[in-house]
Amino acid sequence: MPARTSPASRPRAGRPPELHSTRVSRELPYSPDDLFRLVGDVDAYPEFVPWVSSLRTWNRTEPEPGVSTLDAEAKVGFAFVRETFATRVRRDANARVIDVSLLHGPFRRLRNRWAFAPSGGGTRIDFEIDFEFKSRLLDAILAANLDRAASKVIGCFEARAHALYGSGTAAA
Repeated sequence: MPARTSPASRPRAGRPPELHSTRVSRELPYSPDDLFRLVGDVDAYPEFVPWVSSLRTWNRTEPEPGVSTLDAEAKVGFAFVRETFATRVRRDANARVIDVSLLHGPFRRLRNRWAFAPSGGGTRIDFEIDFEFKSRLLDAILAANLDRAASKVIGCFEARAHALYGSGTAAA
């Protein structure tokens, strides 16, 4: 399914950066629990997300059974852009949802959500992201490529799932 972008994701010249949003959904032949664990394993991102050059995590907590949080700082690079940003990651295994919110970095706002639901012979993944960069230049560059970038994010995880789980079994 192609990525869908809200009208707010179109930058307008001469205006300050604004909130951009998109949502990408995919059906994959793996179990929701396997995909939840794969996306929730943020320490492994430098192994398979090409633009994440390094990542460190700290402040791990488990506020309730099945729910964990951690803070993560990623160094990322795209073409000529190199940035570092930190997020709080909340993993709710009971609901099969991962929420990510900004702690600090080049964004004015950043939020993303991964949701994993059984579907047919596998799992429906919904990835939503809302962001606004502090820099007008970065904001315009990513906003212009938002659909493609969100699809690439999902593609990295899809390739990793195939590498780890093969062609898929979808056993929950």
